[in-house]
This record gives sequence, C-alpha cells and structure tokens, in this order.
Amino acid sequence: MSSASPDRNVPPSAPGWRNRGMLLVLAGVAVLAAGFGIATRVRSHKILREDTEAAAAPLVSVITAERGTAQQELVLPGTAQAFIDAPIYARTSGYLRKWYADIGTRVRKGELLAEIESPETDQQLLQARAELGTARANERLARVTADRYTELIKSDSVSKQDVDNAVETLAARRADVASAEANVRRLEQLVSFERIEAPFDGVITARNTDIGQLVDAGASGGTSRELFHIATTGTLRVFVAVPQTASPSATPGVPVDVTLIERPGKAFPGKIVRNARAIDPATRTLLVEIDLENKDGEILPGAAVEAHLKLTAANTTWLLPVSALMFRSEGIRVAVLAQGSHASLLPVTLGRDLGTKIEITSGLPSSVQVINNPPDSLVDGQAVRVAKPAAAQLPPKKG
Repeated sequence: MSSASPDRNVPPSAPGWRNRGMLLVLAGVAVLAAGFGIATRVRSHKILREDTEAAAAPLVSVITAERGTAQQELVLPGTAQAFIDAPIYARTSGYLRKWYADIGTRVRKGELLAEIESPETDQQLLQARAELGTARANERLARVTADRYTELIKSDSVSKQDVDNAVETLAARRADVASAEANVRRLEQLVSFERIEAPFDGVITARNTDIGQLVDAGASGGTSRELFHIATTGTLRVFVAVPQTASPSATPGVPVDVTLIERPGKAFPGKIVRNARAIDPATRTLLVEIDLENKDGEILPGAAVEAHLKLTAANTTWLLPVSALMFRSEGIRVAVLAQGSHASLLPVTLGRDLGTKIEITSGLPSSVQVINNPPDSLVDGQAVRVAKPAAAQLPPKKG
C-alpha cells in the first residue's frame, strides 16, 4: 500500500492561495500609496518654492507712456529792444542855447531838438566867405591877364614865357577858389550842426544837457557827451538764447508769443526773423531775433519779456511722470516690463521738465509698459510681479 502524497492540483480557491493573493494586493497598494505620497511631497515642495520665489519678486505697477505733442512750446527770457536806437551827439562846439524835446517826447525825422550857439564857428564862416571873395577876384584878374597875353602872342608882342606864366597863374587862382569854396562848405555844415535834428521818427528816451551848458564836439581833443537818446517803439526786437537741443527748429518764420509780467494773460504775436547761424560755445545756445509789432507802445524798450516759441519737435517724444525715473550712477534709467514678468532698465535722454511730467526724447520704444515708482533695489532682468489695477467701486444703490 503506497504512502499518501500532497495533491498538486489544489484548486485556487483554497485558503492558501487566497492569503497569497491578498498579500500581493496589499503590497501593490502600499507601493502605490508610497509613490503617491512621494509625488505629493515633491509637488508640494515645487509649489512652495515657486510661491516663495513669486513672493520674493517685488510688486510693481505699470503705466503707458504718453506721446508728446508734435508742436512744443519753449518759454525763454528775453529783453525787448528798440528796432533803431541811437545816441545824439553834437558835431560843433559851443553853448546850448535852447532845447525843444524832453524825455518821452515823440519826434519826427528832421524835427528840431536843440540849438547850439557857436560864435567862433560863425566868425570862421564869415572869414572863409571873405577869403573866397578874394580868391575869386584874383581868379578874374588872372583870367583877364591870360586872355590878353594869349591875343598878344599872335602878333609876337609878348614872349612865349609870359604867356605860359599868365596861363599857369590862372590855373593856380582857380585852385585857390576851389579850396576856398570847400572851406566855406565845411564851415556851413558846422554851422548847420548848431541845429540838432532828429535822425528818424522815434521817442526821446534821454536828455543829458540843459540851457547854457558847454557842448564839446570832441574835435579839439575834448570828450564828446551824448546830448539826447532816441529810439523807435513801433517795432521792437527781442533777442533770446535758444538751447542747442531746440536750435534746429528755431528758424525764420516760426511764430512766437511774447508776454510781460505786468500784463498777465495778454500775448503779443511776433515771429523769428533771423538767427545767428552759430552756437555760442560758452552757453551752447543759438541767438535768435524776434520782431514784434508795437504800434500802441504797450511794450517799452528795455523791458524783460518771456518769449513763447512754438517749435515743431524733430522726433517723437514721450511723457512720463517724474516718479518713473531711476537715477543711477551710470545715468538716467527707465524700467520697463519685458517678457511679461521681468524688468528691463533702459537708458533714456531727457527733454523738457514739465513739472509733474518729464519729456523723453530718445531711448524709450513705443508700446511698452513702464514701471512706475520702481524700487531702488531693482536690477536689470529681475523678476517682478505686476499689481492688478484696483477695481472701480460703484456707488451704493439707494433704497
């Protein structure tokens, strides 16, 4: 009788097989749970790191640059000057007998301003006229003699030498007459200068003499002194110094408004008529002349004025608030948003200072978002967080 052996064909539903299957299932579940836990921790660490980095990035607000106007107004100080301005001196010496125009008097060209009494010049003129009469008498005698000798030479009654002497004597007497006539004309002009007349239409702005005062023309080594000062006021010149940056636009024909402190709210229209065509190396400015109509005389020559030049901008400019500028050791910078979440520091060139805004003439591209009030620690390429604009609050509903 054979011994008993285990049955190799045990059905799967036996208790041993069931226990082994349960162990395998539990092991798989444990592995899955461990993997899930590890993945969850890795993801949590990644999220934490990203949140930490995001929290470390500075929070900034962005704005859009405002496009500058094509025509800009440049306000510059200037001085109104008379279109024609001249001092009046005496051309003959003597004593002032009378004056007819004082400061503020409007005079016409040729109008008598004053009279000078010069007895010495008058006597010199009388003497010169007498000498002219003598010279003419000598000329007449020489002419008669020369004519007579010319007729006598035909009959050989006189020598050829006598005829030549008579003819040359006549030429000398004619030269004496011409010299005497020139001397008379000179003295007549000096006597005419005893009447001081206005050289052009204008206003007397200064009178530096009075009746009885000695007037020295300076011809005898004395010092000439200005008697009157006359200036035109119908048209004025205004000279202003335009900065080199705006000089290309300061050309003849550009309109200008001139204002005065004592006349607020009123502008006097003018225009640029010429410029110096050269930059002053000391001030880096261009001297510009503005002609200004002043028929009513509201602007006085010598007054301080402000010239509002309407210049056309050569390039596109942008306006930014002053708070958007960053002052670094390497120069002025403007922070812009790059790649949506990083800062880029751009070097820019500044134009006019408009108070709360500053003009950017170059260095700022179009259609960029500018970081306003950037932190001082911001560096080029640093990640930033853009703050969302605050939502507008609606007013509460009534009732």
